[in-house]
Amino acid sequence: MTKPITARPWLPGGIPPGSATRLFCFPHAGASAAVYREWVSAAGDDLAVLPVQLPGRAERGRETPHGDVESLVEAAIDGLGDALTGDFAFFGHSVGALTAYLLTRRLAERGATLPKHLFVSGRAAPQLPDTRLQLRDLPDERLAAELHALGGLPGVLRRERELLAMFLPLMRADLAVNETYRHLPGERLPVSLTVFGGDRDPRADLDELAAWLELSADSTMVTYPGGHFYLEQRVPELLAVIQRKLGR
Repeated sequence: MTKPITARPWLPGGIPPGSATRLFCFPHAGASAAVYREWVSAAGDDLAVLPVQLPGRAERGRETPHGDVESLVEAAIDGLGDALTGDFAFFGHSVGALTAYLLTRRLAERGATLPKHLFVSGRAAPQLPDTRLQLRDLPDERLAAELHALGGLPGVLRRERELLAMFLPLMRADLAVNETYRHLPGERLPVSLTVFGGDRDPRADLDELAAWLELSADSTMVTYPGGHFYLEQRVPELLAVIQRKLGR
């Protein structure tokens, strides 16, 4: 059996051999590549899910996480390197959606190989003003409460203060990536776009999700019952839509 290409920091699972479309998956704030573990096992033979590992988590825990999306995207372009060739697509949830979007824009501006499709999830369109409560500078207890209300803070972190204290700096950096972004108008994306979301997401309502459709001439929106982490219960459905959009 042919073995996957050796793992690299940004792709801890390596790159499987073969002709399957590669789906690079960018995690939500505070999450590691492991959040897409179920996606890897649930995808069919014609779709290779490649969870992206950002600095500051898991085996990259000693690295400093990025605090702004521009530096993160530049580092991702360098770190993913020759993996961004051939037949590939991007998926990102929440701040991962912003990362995947801006990465697509930067590749387009440089005339580089583009993803055949951009899938974004659980974030208001980037051109909209952010009028919600800014989370990154909240006191620890208030921040933990806000994250818990969203469903994004495991119970063990609320119970174990030492673990919470270790986790919150990473979360604050990821929130800064999301909250400090300032949109610059540009050309429509030269790739197809699909936006996913939950119909009761307190961080991205239906109108804010629909505004993504302005960013590509070929765009669609798919919503499911649920809140910000609706996708945790919808992996097979999401993958079915993704595979259909990719023509696999």
